[in-house]
Amino acid sequence: MDIEQALEIVSQTHPGVVRSHNEDSMAYDASCGLVVLADGMGGHNAGEIASGITVSLIAADMKHSLESMRPEDRGDGGEDVGVILLRENVQKANATVYYKSQSQSQYAGMGTTVVAGLFYDNHLGVAHVGDSRMYRLRGEIFEPITRDHSLLQEQIDRGMLSQKDARLSKIKNLITRAVGVDPSVEVEIQRHAVQVGDIYLLCSDGLNDMVEDDEIGSTLQMLRANLQLVARRLIEMANDNGGRDNVSVILIKIIGEFAVPQG
Repeated sequence: MDIEQALEIVSQTHPGVVRSHNEDSMAYDASCGLVVLADGMGGHNAGEIASGITVSLIAADMKHSLESMRPEDRGDGGEDVGVILLRENVQKANATVYYKSQSQSQYAGMGTTVVAGLFYDNHLGVAHVGDSRMYRLRGEIFEPITRDHSLLQEQIDRGMLSQKDARLSKIKNLITRAVGVDPSVEVEIQRHAVQVGDIYLLCSDGLNDMVEDDEIGSTLQMLRANLQLVARRLIEMANDNGGRDNVSVILIKIIGEFAVPQG
């Protein structure tokens, strides 16, 4: 099946009930299997600039590269071209945002998280920096694919905090890695096999800070036949619980196989 026919993709964003403007950015292109979401940070609307640059650059450059390259091919070191392109384009976005923040005083210190996915050959390549997340619902199992680059996650990993205590922590939003803050950034890359029926969720922390993972998962399970309704409901839940941040979601359902023909 053609990649565009194999994926159902919906997205929705909301500034929340506290903030006056939305610093999240997102884009998707079913024709090349790409989804990308970023949550900007910085004063004077600079976060909006950082996330917008990152999303638009990754979306445009990935699409351009994939017109002449096949993501399933193997590149240097045996990695798929798809994940190499994801890493390179996040790093290119990092350099662009960093240069802009250094050269224009009103954008000093701006940065952004990013989580991006590329679907190809019945697989998913994932690139992420920061604490925007990707989750997967497979059957009845809902779980995060990404792990936050945050001080809180480091404390959980070291056994210093339980998951329950982490929900009450005052350091939730202290991330240890971001796009555009330093001249270079380490991009975490993953590759997963996908199955028909899987649903993938990309979100800014405005969702998972306001809504528990098990509530997000049960909403997906209950409403999985209608992704538009899921997106609307998740944002309503975040806002009902306080809506302290911008909240953005992209949902992708695998509705057919998209393996590349052999030979």
